[in-house]
Amino acid sequence: MTSVFSQIIAGDLPGRFVWEDDEFVAFLTINPVKPGHTLVVPRAEIDQWQDIDPETFARINALAQKIGRAVRAAWDAPRAGLLIAGLEVPHLHVHVFPAFSLGDFDISGADPNPSPESLDEAQTKIKKALRELGYGANVPE
Repeated sequence: MTSVFSQIIAGDLPGRFVWEDDEFVAFLTINPVKPGHTLVVPRAEIDQWQDIDPETFARINALAQKIGRAVRAAWDAPRAGLLIAGLEVPHLHVHVFPAFSLGDFDISGADPNPSPESLDEAQTKIKKALRELGYGANVPE
């Protein structure tokens, strides 16, 4: 069965993308712990992070670093959080978000109903920050 993330990647479900390349995408989660909470997802349907080959794992983490730089810059955050939980959707995804305290790492406290306007604003801010950091080639319009 196709994962919900594969459906978003294919355009069958809506997504607020901030990054697209041949191997990975990054889009905002609909349940953010903080505004700017982004998921970095391989296009390939890989469930467990332990099953990904080391080279691909290194590349997804390199992209997560770029997204982390952007969310830190966009929200003037002291840190960017990074988590791999994997219980929500059986498709590997790396959570990246602006972090201001240890409580921000508790995804069980995520906002289940963010406003569409807040998600649109977060998408705009991350895309702007990615472009300013020199990563514009993979930022969708």
